[in-house]
Amino acid sequence: MTDPPRGATLDLVIIGGCGHVGLPLAIAFADRGARVGIYDVSSDAVAAVNAGRMPFAEPGAAAVLTRTLGAGRLQATNDPAIVTTAEHLIVVIGTPVDEHLNPDQRAIPKVLNQCARYFTDGQILILRSTVYPGATALVEKIVSGLGLDVDVAFCPERIAEGAAMTELFELPQIVASRTQRGCARASGLFRRLTPRIIVMSPEEAELAKLFTNVWRYIKFATANQLYMMANDRGLDFERIRRGLAADYPRAADLPPAGFAAGPCLFKDTMQLAAYNNNNFALGHTAMAINEGLPLYLVHRLEQRFDLRSMTVGILGMAFKASSDDIRSSLSYKLKRILSVKADAVICTDPYVLTDPDLEPMDTVLARADLLIIATPHPEYRGLAVTVPVADIWNILGKGVLV
Repeated sequence: MTDPPRGATLDLVIIGGCGHVGLPLAIAFADRGARVGIYDVSSDAVAAVNAGRMPFAEPGAAAVLTRTLGAGRLQATNDPAIVTTAEHLIVVIGTPVDEHLNPDQRAIPKVLNQCARYFTDGQILILRSTVYPGATALVEKIVSGLGLDVDVAFCPERIAEGAAMTELFELPQIVASRTQRGCARASGLFRRLTPRIIVMSPEEAELAKLFTNVWRYIKFATANQLYMMANDRGLDFERIRRGLAADYPRAADLPPAGFAAGPCLFKDTMQLAAYNNNNFALGHTAMAINEGLPLYLVHRLEQRFDLRSMTVGILGMAFKASSDDIRSSLSYKLKRILSVKADAVICTDPYVLTDPDLEPMDTVLARADLLIIATPHPEYRGLAVTVPVADIWNILGKGVLV
């Protein structure tokens, strides 16, 4: 083991740590007794965290944030100099895709260049977000060029948004480093959260993270394709799905139909395609199915209704239930399609507070001639409505035929 950096006052600093990946991780470590710093370029998010306010919805996190701040084990700043003060540095900046659906590998080198002058001997740099395969090796090269004794590891996050404050402690943690020392140090850190550590090589771990998200995306596409096949023949897919899965374990993992979106699944499928020289027919087909579901839905509604004379209300703009996260939400794609098909489109969401164009639910229910449940928020269960409803999630329990 290497000695920690001299003068270290914090156990870890999370770089980019005020977001959906970094902040739950920060407060989880702080709640387990670690001294945690957060570096983030967003002054508003930093101010919110230091004031004890979660910048986004994450069940169970607000109370832990308040507790760890009160205990003096958590601090946030937009000053990168805090990086110098910790033994462990966790980077939660991932690899996005550009407008051409190609991985943009500039994000991680950019943030490292911003912080590099604050790195010091004895630290370990841990990549946490999804990265394009080879990113760990690239970071190793960058760190080597600094001439410092700094270990590098990749320890991918594995949580589902909305379940962070339980899954961070329950799920095994994958740890990958080129050296035994790096593996030992990263493992020691994450054992503060979870007892089971799975060791891989960096390249194995990078693919493991992508494979996980791509597998889920393909499963959702399968369900959506089967939904469209049944729906086109006047059959209720959800009734079929529940019947075939009842006490039949080999079909238990067939998900219901619905919008498959968010900041990870689509993006990571495109990253894996690029990694394989765009030779990924299954992934591209899954993308076409999932991204095409809003178009399919509007097409079916056009066959039944004169949309040009109707006000259509969309219930739910977040990408998943009980979330305020609208990143890559297909509800907005649905809204764009309807904006040229319907007389008017009005939208609501009980969780999303950042979109000024949203209306209260009562207003949407009063004005709409047709409703579409785009996000299965629990608040929509049991709604008493008198207009037609397209409910591909079966949130009202009346079937999914459209």
